Amino acid sequence: MVTSSIAAAAPRVESLSSSGIQSIPKEYVRPQEELTSIGDVFEEEKKKDGPQVPTIDLKEIDSEDQVIRVKCREQLKQAAVDWGVMHLVNHGISDDLIEKVKKAGQAFFDLPIEEKERHANDQASGNVQGYGSKLANNASGQLEWEDYFFHLVYPEDKRDLSIWPKTPADYTEVTSEYARQLRSLATKILSILSVGLGLEEGRLEKEVGGLEELMLQMKINYYPKCPQPELALGVEAHTDVSALTFILHNMVPGLQLFYQGKWVTAKCVPNSIVMHIGDTIEILSNGKYKSILHRGLVNKEKVRISWAVFCEPPKEKIILKPLPETVSESEPPLFPPRTFHQHIQHKLFRKTQDALLIKKV
Repeated sequence: MVTSSIAAAAPRVESLSSSGIQSIPKEYVRPQEELTSIGDVFEEEKKKDGPQVPTIDLKEIDSEDQVIRVKCREQLKQAAVDWGVMHLVNHGISDDLIEKVKKAGQAFFDLPIEEKERHANDQASGNVQGYGSKLANNASGQLEWEDYFFHLVYPEDKRDLSIWPKTPADYTEVTSEYARQLRSLATKILSILSVGLGLEEGRLEKEVGGLEELMLQMKINYYPKCPQPELALGVEAHTDVSALTFILHNMVPGLQLFYQGKWVTAKCVPNSIVMHIGDTIEILSNGKYKSILHRGLVNKEKVRISWAVFCEPPKEKIILKPLPETVSESEPPLFPPRTFHQHIQHKLFRKTQDALLIKKV
């Protein structure tokens, strides 16, 4: 049994998982009101009834045939309006490159913990880049069942390659190439979403910082096997603060979306990239595009790994607020003007207040 003093130091979740514990430390047990909705993720993924996360085929996104092109783009826009999340297939990034990115990330997490610790971040000093485990950032002191590796991958001149894994040897090469191709995909998606709002193609990209300022931050999430998956979450319920988030995973289910009042488990769609609309685009579109609440489940049998790339505007340079074209008398602005940094602070503050209220109750 793990003593409370060890648990208080929040060891790597991988260490807890491999230590042979039968029950998880109390810091990882979710509040009672959440536990009723946590089921077996493998059973959840098999469900055929009920709503399913849309799959958008981008093959015809630039078709010469206008009717086909418009139909493809309309489907993407509709998924952004209805769900705010979708599986993208035929996205233009080769299966070979994606496989290399996954193998490289997996190889890093396969290293002994002592090796990984050489890349440890220092969250206390505000440096979140590197290898880490989630610190409790709310009053309830909850922890999530995951370790991670976090680093900025684009623009290339803003990267700190000194913290990137040296093992495996091709980690930097394949991750850099993936980031470059993802950045082009982000431009394409943003232009379709712009036109969907009746704006010129380049407008949303400009509003989130353009090529120079839009940051791509990669977070490789490592969810070890959990002895009591019905009590824990890999990632607690949240919406992404980003403009867009692109996610790869190792085909182990875990992602759940809160849609029409129920948790829906995303299917594992081969060769797809999961894409979320983040808060930034929800704000700019005045709520027309959705930033959906989502969370991650864990399981007893399989390690789950996901590669999330968050496309984020600069922290202070841009004021995020509904674009004038999205506002009218009948549709007043739903969000107050804030910088990206202020938006993050506002969310953290609100989360802390909510946790304090739950404690009092």
